[in-house]
Amino acid sequence: MNEDKLRQFAALVEKWSPKINLVSKADIPHLWERHVQDSLRLVPYIPAGTARAIDLGSGAGFPGMVLAIATGIPFDLVESDTRKAAFLREAARITGAPAKIHNTRIEAVKLEPAPLITARALAPLEKLLGLAAPLLAPGGICLFPKGRGWEVELTAARALWHMQAERIAAPDWGESCILKVSQIRHAGQE
Repeated sequence: MNEDKLRQFAALVEKWSPKINLVSKADIPHLWERHVQDSLRLVPYIPAGTARAIDLGSGAGFPGMVLAIATGIPFDLVESDTRKAAFLREAARITGAPAKIHNTRIEAVKLEPAPLITARALAPLEKLLGLAAPLLAPGGICLFPKGRGWEVELTAARALWHMQAERIAAPDWGESCILKVSQIRHAGQE
């Protein structure tokens, strides 16, 4: 893990945030703990040998840009907001992160399916699965950090989707967790 590059990235988020609202003003003093370290929680659950990944609704780069910097895995970051996409391009350039930025809506992006899909604070799980499923390579996994409503989201998603879902939690994470999801298919498909 390249902590210097991650700190450089965090400084960029702090610098750009007042202009384009990357994170809330209240989060700036806690940027490292709330956003960078929260993104880094995914690292141990990325399968060995993952060749590339897609981050949906990348926003300020959490978790996609952080994971690209920390792991060296090439990430496709999909962000529809032009100003945030410009920030992500600049952050990738300055940190040397292996990240390609796609300034488009997730539904419109044309990408080869990847073995890993990530997204943080983007949408409820049932909607997230609809966005992720077409971009997930066979045998791939999704890693979605979720807050205290994860159980309600998972129940709602199971009405529309068949999937393998595992909840990953740790005592110091409070009510939040990571949902590791694979074998996604719409309930109408058999």
